[in-house]
Amino acid sequence: MNGVSGYTFTPRQKNRIVERMVACWRGRSRGRREKAMLVRLRQGWLTLGLAVAAAIALSPARAAEAYRPDPKLLEAARKEREVLFYTPLIVDQIVRPLIKAFQSHVSGVEVKYVRADSLSLIVRMLNEARAGRVQSDVWSLLEGVLPLVQGGLAAEFEVPNAKGLPAALVDPNKHWLATNLAVRSAAYNTELVPKAQAPQSYRDLLDPRWKGKMVWNPKSMTGAWGFIGTVIKGMGEDEGMAYLRALARQEIVPLPIAIRAVLDRVIAGEYAIGLEMNNTHAALSAALGAPVKWVPLNPVSETVQVSGITKGAPHPNAGKLFIDFMVSRAGQEVFRDNNYLPMHPDIPAKIPELRPEQGGYKAVMYSPEALDADLDRWMKIYEDLFR
Repeated sequence: MNGVSGYTFTPRQKNRIVERMVACWRGRSRGRREKAMLVRLRQGWLTLGLAVAAAIALSPARAAEAYRPDPKLLEAARKEREVLFYTPLIVDQIVRPLIKAFQSHVSGVEVKYVRADSLSLIVRMLNEARAGRVQSDVWSLLEGVLPLVQGGLAAEFEVPNAKGLPAALVDPNKHWLATNLAVRSAAYNTELVPKAQAPQSYRDLLDPRWKGKMVWNPKSMTGAWGFIGTVIKGMGEDEGMAYLRALARQEIVPLPIAIRAVLDRVIAGEYAIGLEMNNTHAALSAALGAPVKWVPLNPVSETVQVSGITKGAPHPNAGKLFIDFMVSRAGQEVFRDNNYLPMHPDIPAKIPELRPEQGGYKAVMYSPEALDADLDRWMKIYEDLFR
């Protein structure tokens, strides 16, 4: 079984896998207003790119952080010549920029990648290991790390640039390192919600005017499950459950698509408020002129994207070198410059207030293990109260 200790998925996890693999845009007809808005959004990306390029050209020159790999690790990686990266990260927005930046600092190591959602990658890795044909060297996940660890597929490792990172960003058992952060809370359509009526707290969501006008993804940590977890951890068990029972009467619309797509529906005016919306998504859309504003309901949800080495990886040293680059200051600048929240405390976000410590609001931070350990309970709460 090549290091796999017989981990099996529960029926609920199997359902999640199937749902994730089939969830996508289903070509539903949209009104003219929504179509026009989505066209504006797509066209806006080009405008934003040109504006950013112009801003960079006009701003004072700032030298990029240099990456200086450990000589022995670099030599070992070059002997392996390549690394295969399994990731759910967006290819054009961050995977290719990471590879390009890595190879500008490191020659002789080719980076290949497979992109899929987290649960599909986990299934693939477990199947490859059980077949005795481990393919991946490096993996990147938001959720589902526990099956890899329990299945014996997450190797222990250390890299030089992880030294000195905060404890919350480094697995004490050496199975993963954080690469970037994600912060989520509410976002509202500014054309539908006057500023004076905009929600500023969880209690504000109980206003009868929002009944049937809020939306979330019902089957994701980046949706209803994460919202439920943050409410309970933020308010405490008794108060949190009482609040959730009251919120259930608000008839939140379940929309089982990616949270970026949920936000687009809010922007298009289909819904007034989106819950558990990624703050970088909302900030980018607002910069393009979209009628959307993100608001931090104290506390917000904060999750970490983590990377690790596959047990039995064909190219473990090349994998460690790639992770070392991602967590270095040079790698963290790539995340920041491509509109992700860097995890490194020395690298500020492109929009500083998007990080809780700089924006002045509290966050519930979920480690991968804590997330997986509590997820079944949050799913059950959703089924009991909101279905």
